[in-house]
Amino acid sequence: MGSLKKRTATIRRDTAETQIELTLDIDGTGTSSIETGVAFLDHMLTLFSRHSLIDLTVKAKGDTDVDYHHTVEDVGIVLGLALKQALGDKKGIRRYGFFLLPMDEALARVALDLSNRPMLVYQVAATNFMIRDFNIILVREFFQGLTNSLAANVHIKLEYGDEPHHIAEAIFKAFARALLEAASFDPRQEGSLPSTKGLLT
Repeated sequence: MGSLKKRTATIRRDTAETQIELTLDIDGTGTSSIETGVAFLDHMLTLFSRHSLIDLTVKAKGDTDVDYHHTVEDVGIVLGLALKQALGDKKGIRRYGFFLLPMDEALARVALDLSNRPMLVYQVAATNFMIRDFNIILVREFFQGLTNSLAANVHIKLEYGDEPHHIAEAIFKAFARALLEAASFDPRQEGSLPSTKGLLT
């Protein structure tokens, strides 16, 4: 049985480099409206929303004339902050999530724990880094920012893969599916906390 409290959040974060407003609903249907100024990031966040079933609206403006780095990293930070706020006390959730996702020749594995302890393990070796003007090394920066602000254990591993678009897409989709599992309610928990410590916030 899930909580009757809405698991939604709106976060606005302004810095000298980026201005971001993000709204999400964890218990949505996967609808999204994404405008970050980085077309490939928009594509990945749309996929994330669809496969996590999280309704997501993102409007971001950053110094993309300099580089995509600040926008990509800061959107990850704001997404993590919003997820943490929306999850609340985490009572009744499954807490752990895992998914192994194929994307053509690529296979990505994601395991996560909504533990309130930030740790990213990112094992992705790619020999071709560029997707048009987007360097997939920035995918790590996105997940580092998200992991730190969400305060979760996130383990991402590329089992194999060659094409960089497929690699990035497999990672984002696998993360989305793992998060869908971890954030879902376990009917046998009956609103209790999935921890012997008694605290996950």
